[in-house]
Amino acid sequence: MIKILDVNEVSNDEIFARTVPTVNVEAIVRDIIENVKKNKDKALFEYTAKFDKAELSSLIVTKEEIDEALTLVEPKFIEILKSAAKNITKFHERQVRNSFIINDEEGIVIGQKVIPVDKAGLYVPGGTAAYPSTVLMDSIPAKIAGVKEVVMVTPPGKDGKVNPVILAAAYVAGIDKIVKVGGAQAIAALAYGTESVPKVDKIVGPGNAFVAEAKKQVFGQVSIDMIAGPSEILVVADGKSNPKYVAADLLSQAEHDKMASAVLVTDSMELAKAVSAELERQIPLLDRAEIARVSIDNNGKIIVADDLMKAIDIANEIAPEHLELCVDNPFDYLDSIRHAGSIFMGRNCPEALGDYFAGPNHTLPTSGSAKFSSPLSVDDFVKKTQYTYYTKGALAKVAYDIAEFATKEGLTGHAKSAVIRLEDE
Repeated sequence: MIKILDVNEVSNDEIFARTVPTVNVEAIVRDIIENVKKNKDKALFEYTAKFDKAELSSLIVTKEEIDEALTLVEPKFIEILKSAAKNITKFHERQVRNSFIINDEEGIVIGQKVIPVDKAGLYVPGGTAAYPSTVLMDSIPAKIAGVKEVVMVTPPGKDGKVNPVILAAAYVAGIDKIVKVGGAQAIAALAYGTESVPKVDKIVGPGNAFVAEAKKQVFGQVSIDMIAGPSEILVVADGKSNPKYVAADLLSQAEHDKMASAVLVTDSMELAKAVSAELERQIPLLDRAEIARVSIDNNGKIIVADDLMKAIDIANEIAPEHLELCVDNPFDYLDSIRHAGSIFMGRNCPEALGDYFAGPNHTLPTSGSAKFSSPLSVDDFVKKTQYTYYTKGALAKVAYDIAEFATKEGLTGHAKSAVIRLEDE
């Protein structure tokens, strides 16, 4: 049963305690990465046979396999994928940054170019669930940014095939290459390249502890989006909230995995007790009831605060991945929320709306990193290069200032380079 904590009766340590994964896979992942660097495709075939129980003749998904998948997915679901993609595109198109140039002083031009990365790698998990939503959320911003090649890696089933709904989503998103490989070995392949997998500049997408550790280890060789921790939801709800709705929203994240965190912060002890009872009623009804049960019992909590502003203060300190604001006038409180990956406003905005359909991205900072990190966006797939142009006359006006600056830092070579052109006069 979920814990109910009154802020006036428990310590801050208990209120702000966070789920921390304890699995240490650093050495295992390091060995996998080294093997893939050395043996390339050969290592990928071996790991796919070992971990996914699939004997493959090729790692690359063919057009025929995609065509077959499209016949296996209901036309209605393909239309839903297209509608979601349209919403995601509309939102992310507003994130596009423009290059700029400044030339308001005679003889001086400075500016910045915004350039997409050449190749991006997208990791899509397999395992206990399929995530076509991740395909859309992580590839569409890359395409909008102008990335030339988006490569998706995802583990196959024992039959050697990729889940049809994953391939359908990849088709809708226009992904350029799909590779049947998962786990740390997939991340290594994207980071270093193999005969089948091109080396990319950026790797994005969620995964298990092995995937997260691999992303951490290859960072620097390539860029990554973030190190994703267990999924989180925090609901701020007043006493007028419907406990059935709040409980259902908490369970929408608790069913992800046993390490997921579901938290309610409310100003009503009555609501706290009602939500606790609703959780007990609803958990057995879930297909993934065993996972949700462990998540709620081990990591879930209901925090009862004195008022809504105190509840929001607690939410800001926790900095959750998903934050629901279940109140009548949510925009009155929006400016008070400073730390959250994504905010869901009002009583009719379940977090699942953001997971699949609304348009804002669902790849979000976890484990409190919303205090300094942002959701995945078009910005993740571009880099910025700056440039400077001075005429000789413009340089002459500042050269001795530059030389003095450099001299103060003990860098006389810098100083000399600034004035040597003037000495030739």
